[in-house]
Amino acid sequence: MKTLLATLLFMFTQIAVAQTGGLRQDPAAVRQIAEQFLHAQTRGLPGQVSISVNKLDPRLDLAACAAPQAFMPSGSRVWGKTTVGIRCTVPTPWTVYIQAKVSVVADYIVTAAPLAQGQIISASDLATMQGDLTTLPTGIITDAAQAIGRTVTLSLQAGSALRQDSLRSQPAVQQGQTVRLVSVGPGFQVSSEGQALTSAGEGQWVQARTQGGQMIRGIAKAGGVVEVSY
Repeated sequence: MKTLLATLLFMFTQIAVAQTGGLRQDPAAVRQIAEQFLHAQTRGLPGQVSISVNKLDPRLDLAACAAPQAFMPSGSRVWGKTTVGIRCTVPTPWTVYIQAKVSVVADYIVTAAPLAQGQIISASDLATMQGDLTTLPTGIITDAAQAIGRTVTLSLQAGSALRQDSLRSQPAVQQGQTVRLVSVGPGFQVSSEGQALTSAGEGQWVQARTQGGQMIRGIAKAGGVVEVSY
C-alpha cells in the first residue's frame, strides 16, 4: 500500500511539473497575488485605501506553481506595515513572505478647543481632520456621534485626536439618585420610585432600593429609569 501511494504521489508530481513545463515562478506574479489578496482583505474599510507591495528579489528561484495561495502570517494584520505569505503546495512546496504597507486615509475627530478632565463633550468641542489612520494610535474616533455626550477622562489640548479609551459614557443612573422603578412582567407594567445604590451606564445592571426598603436589581435606562423584569 505504501509503495502504491508513493508511486501515485510521484506520478501526480510529474504531471504537475509537466503542466507547468518545468518553468520557474515569476516573482512579479507572486507580488500581484499578494496585492490582490490585500485589496480583498481591506474591502469595506473607511476612507481611501492604498496598498504598496514590495518586490521580490528577482534572484529568488521558485518552482512554477499552478495555484499559489496568499495568507496572513500569525500576528500580522491588514493595517500599516504588514507581511503577506504566499505558499505553494505542488509540484514543489515553497513559501515566501512579502512586505507591504496598507494606508487608510480618512476623516477622524479631534478637539476644536482644550478640554478639561471630566468635561462633557458637545458638538462645538469637536473638529474633523483627515489623515492616515494606520499611523495614529489605536481606537481613534472617526464619527463625532461616538464622542458627543461622553466625558473626557483626561485633559486634552486643542487638536488632540480623540480615542475611545480617553472617553467614558455618562452614567444613566448615579448612586444616590432617585430613580423610577419599572417592573415589567407578562401582561403588566408597574412604576414606582426608589433610590439607586450604584452607578451604571445605559444597559448595565444597577442595584436600587424601593421605598419599602426592598433591595432589587435591574437594568439602567436613560432618564434615571431602572427596569426590573419578572
